[in-house]
Amino acid sequence: MRPEILFPLYAPVKTLKGVGPRVAPLLEKLAGPIVRDVLFLAPHSVVRRRPATVASAVEGEVQTFQVEIDEHQKPRGPQQPWKLRAFDGTGFLTLVFFGGFGGSVAEKNPVGAKRLVSGKVERFGAELQMPHPDYIVAPERAAEIPELEAVYPATAGLPARTVRRFAHEALDRAPDLTEWQDPAWLERQGWPSWKEALIRLHSPATEADLQPTALHVRRLAYDELLAHQLAMAQRKADRRREPAAKIAAAPLADGVEAALPFKLTNAQRRALSEIRGDLASGERMSRLVQGDVGSGKTVVAMLAMADVAAGGGQSALMAPTEILARQHFETLSGPLAAQGIKAVLLTGRDKGAGRAEKLRALAGGEVQVAVGTHALFQDEVAFHRLQFAVIDEQHRFGVAERQRLQAKGEATHLLAMSATPIPRTLELTLYGDLDVSRIDEKPPGRTPVATRAIPMGRVEEVEARLRAVVAEGAQAFWICPLVSESELVDLKAAEKRAEELRHRIGPTVGLVHGKMTGAEKDAVMADFADGKIGVLVATTVVEVGVNVPNATIMVIEQAERFGLAQLHQLRGRVGRGRRESSCVLLYDPPLSETAQKRLDILRRTDDGFQIAETDLELRGGGDALGLKQSGFPAYVFADPFAHRDLIAVAGDDARLILARDPQLKSPRGQAVSVLQELFDWRPASPLKDAG
Repeated sequence: MRPEILFPLYAPVKTLKGVGPRVAPLLEKLAGPIVRDVLFLAPHSVVRRRPATVASAVEGEVQTFQVEIDEHQKPRGPQQPWKLRAFDGTGFLTLVFFGGFGGSVAEKNPVGAKRLVSGKVERFGAELQMPHPDYIVAPERAAEIPELEAVYPATAGLPARTVRRFAHEALDRAPDLTEWQDPAWLERQGWPSWKEALIRLHSPATEADLQPTALHVRRLAYDELLAHQLAMAQRKADRRREPAAKIAAAPLADGVEAALPFKLTNAQRRALSEIRGDLASGERMSRLVQGDVGSGKTVVAMLAMADVAAGGGQSALMAPTEILARQHFETLSGPLAAQGIKAVLLTGRDKGAGRAEKLRALAGGEVQVAVGTHALFQDEVAFHRLQFAVIDEQHRFGVAERQRLQAKGEATHLLAMSATPIPRTLELTLYGDLDVSRIDEKPPGRTPVATRAIPMGRVEEVEARLRAVVAEGAQAFWICPLVSESELVDLKAAEKRAEELRHRIGPTVGLVHGKMTGAEKDAVMADFADGKIGVLVATTVVEVGVNVPNATIMVIEQAERFGLAQLHQLRGRVGRGRRESSCVLLYDPPLSETAQKRLDILRRTDDGFQIAETDLELRGGGDALGLKQSGFPAYVFADPFAHRDLIAVAGDDARLILARDPQLKSPRGQAVSVLQELFDWRPASPLKDAG
């Protein structure tokens, strides 16, 4: 139940003075439906109004002038503005009003009236103008024009100054809350109280006060991170209390492992050991296996599936695309079948009697492993005894989808896999409710990929190299960039490149793009995997997740247009066989400083975790490591990049609080409970699930 002290902040925005039926929807769209949302709406800039004269005015700056109204100039037509010509003793300033309300402005400001006007000035020919002044008041009302003014977001029909007034009224309603932060930690950081931090947020003196590094902003960010981490820690604790089937390591899995053509890396063994510990605990597992491209995550999952099968249970592996599902099935089915474990592939393309037979075998327990796409959690799919769910590229699935698959069993163990390495601090943000295992070694036999950056002017050299490679029986990828917002334009560029390569290399050049049907894509991919296609040209809209050990060259055209994580992912598609492999980064000079650094790190290392750290440093925000920003929780104050040093601390603090006070009954526990309600981060909240 929400604490009574927060009731004023959870009141509808219409309770704010001046927020009527017309304004309320606009304010809700801009900030949110309750007063707290307006309180948390931070200004984005600060305006400093300096006094000026027409003779000394600086174009483009906000300035304040003391003038006398000299002339009213009525509009000549409906599209023309009203103009009030004013004089300050050094020259003329024209006040310009569009929109038909200039007449009322003229009535309030008659010729001869002395006024203070403030706003941004601009030149129009030889004339100094001020379109729609922010302020136009009599000299005795000079106090109404602030020297410093916070500028808030605005929307059509709701100007920034009005939003500022609402934000300050919301600030007046903010209660003094019992401190939830550790006093020693607060003192060490030099942070103000919660209420003081909000006051400073809404009363910035300089642009620096709006930056993520400002002490009051860091305080508010840490509050939000602590509420989030606490909710996820509580959720993890709740899951651990939920009983689940105990699954022991089995000799059957040893047989699967013994038949592998390679030995597991130490990192794979460590991840498998952690998974087996979870499965044997009697508590429901929720674990993420995070590893670089080609690190062997699927093999680890397969051995855990063998343990489950040995105990009479079933496993399901869900991939985001049909191509990846088929690849997983090909990887798993052979080694499992050799030990008597039956696997089945289930996708949206299964129809009729074939599909019915697969569903019957799953429901009857004749099949121990199901591999597929979203088709796995459809209503008609039933399992005999689903105990283990594996989600590949887990960030590609929504929480509801993950839960629908788990719901096919009772207290189903969950293993998520991600091929996008993420710095440790961000792991807590994205996956704080999951235990994380890292596979930070490549399996033996992986050939290092030599990476070169070559300007587009030397593309004929690259084509000649491809011609020689194909003649020797090897294969190559050629990735075309996103060059336009139009998929059709990108397709034409890819088609042109494919045609040019056919002319120079021969007819074994294939093309795959986003406009193809699933069946058409699969057919091209199958031909490539079978060696019928020597060079595969692909657009970026295609998931190039096919494993082709014979592919030895990856050409990425206009590589400077790609993100670092995406480049690394693409490079990981070659070097999977015994032949020497290379990645060619074609770029259009001159390169920006950031693009240069991006290509340099790729040439220096193939360590995905090091690359992820560099990507974070280079980007500092936006599309983080190939994960869209929307993949992160919906923070108000916290920035996962700028405040990444606070994430791990908040996670440790949350776990310490719960270890000492699981029910949050202590004075600090009760204060922290108010914090959770304040940010609406609760263990049972599905809307803000980060996993």
